[in-house]
Amino acid sequence: MTSSLRGRQSITFAVLAVSVSSFSLLQSLIVPVLARIQIEFHTDQTTVTWVLTAYLLSASICTPLLGRVGDVVGKKRMLVVTLTALAVGSLAAALAPTIGWLIAARVIQGAGGGVLPLAFGIIRDEFDPKRVTTALSVIASLTAVGFGAGIVIAGPIVDGLGYHWLFWLPMIATAVAAAAALVFIPESPVRTASRLPVVPAVLLAVWLVALLLGLSEGNSWGWSSGRILGLFAVAVVVMVAWVRVEMRVPVPMIDMQMMRRRGVWTTNVVAAFVGFGMFAAFGFLPQFLQTPSAAGYGFDATISESGRLLLPSAVASFAVGFFTARLIHVFGARLVIVTGAFLSGLAFLSMGLFHDATWQLYAATTLQGIGSGLVFSSLAGVVIASVPREQTGVASGMNANIRTIGGSIGSAVMAGIVTAHLEPSGIPVERGYTVGFAMLGVAMVFAAIAAAMIPDTHEQPTSGPLEDAENAELGFVATGRTESSVAD
Repeated sequence: MTSSLRGRQSITFAVLAVSVSSFSLLQSLIVPVLARIQIEFHTDQTTVTWVLTAYLLSASICTPLLGRVGDVVGKKRMLVVTLTALAVGSLAAALAPTIGWLIAARVIQGAGGGVLPLAFGIIRDEFDPKRVTTALSVIASLTAVGFGAGIVIAGPIVDGLGYHWLFWLPMIATAVAAAAALVFIPESPVRTASRLPVVPAVLLAVWLVALLLGLSEGNSWGWSSGRILGLFAVAVVVMVAWVRVEMRVPVPMIDMQMMRRRGVWTTNVVAAFVGFGMFAAFGFLPQFLQTPSAAGYGFDATISESGRLLLPSAVASFAVGFFTARLIHVFGARLVIVTGAFLSGLAFLSMGLFHDATWQLYAATTLQGIGSGLVFSSLAGVVIASVPREQTGVASGMNANIRTIGGSIGSAVMAGIVTAHLEPSGIPVERGYTVGFAMLGVAMVFAAIAAAMIPDTHEQPTSGPLEDAENAELGFVATGRTESSVAD
């Protein structure tokens, strides 16, 4: 490889690294400050949860769609467009005068999820084959590093500059990255002539929004009210229509034919339940800690203190990824995933029952990180082993996207449970958190049941650099390693 080509690839890699890091930070920066935002905008806990839920909902729809658009019209072009949308969404969030404005801005930010498949695709198309695997591994690791870093640095940023800078800083970074991508990244010559799954994307958005709105507003509007029942009816009808359309269109967002494979549908059920629990827990633990102790259960924690509570989970999940392949070789993927699901369920149950001291919550979040690390770094290998080689990228991406969909539903359900009963001051009663975290523990039991039906494997799938790139295109995991390299 010539020095000029190596230099061009280094610049491209740097731009992609900044792009992915910015999106990853925005996933978690907001988590510890939801309670502050609730106070700033004089809103309630149900509404402020949509700041997280709307982002997850948007990302679950836009990530695969924008990745597919990039394959058709050009990955560089769509990377610039996606980074611009991320910058615009961050600008709108920084200037938001109302909570509704902020939620809308988070929807725009969620479109930034497209940077992930686009970045992986650019590396696959442009980099020397000898560097592809390493580049993908580093970029994928940034998703875990960014998530953990966002949780930790949110507090100092808010304390020193104010919460608006949680959006100003990513806006600056993504605007610079968009300009750099336009100037330095070459347009990929690899194009795929394919239809875009626009109708499936619209139907998915409609039934998810109807379901999430009904779940989050049931306490306020009444669970038997016409509006809530109507939303649930719309969700069911449109979901059925979405499944039928996905089965018939030439290019589906989620391949229902592939979903019939035992190794695919079981891992997707597990991913949905684990995403359901993880995002719901992360969204509400900081608010639990920041509750005034006068309420009888809070810790008067600052944003920085509550953010540090979530760090052990990210660190434990990352560390477990280095040992999972060995565990799978000895015990099999099925047992490892079942164990991880049970550990996560035990952690959530512990959060609900034992939260009188912060050390109890630190122990629970560490256990949860170990459990989710075992699950996520094992699911990939089962997915890859369950489909033909040419479908590994699509199957891995589908699994990651279903996890995000589960997370958006989990956040809405948790909000409904926690806010079902409020003190006169507007603070949720302690029982809401107890029941909520116990519910997440039950969800992990269902995840374990689904995991028990996963086909058992004891070896790691092997593939070359090109296949590794395809596997990683959408299928990154919280352990920070490419999915084709972390599990069975």
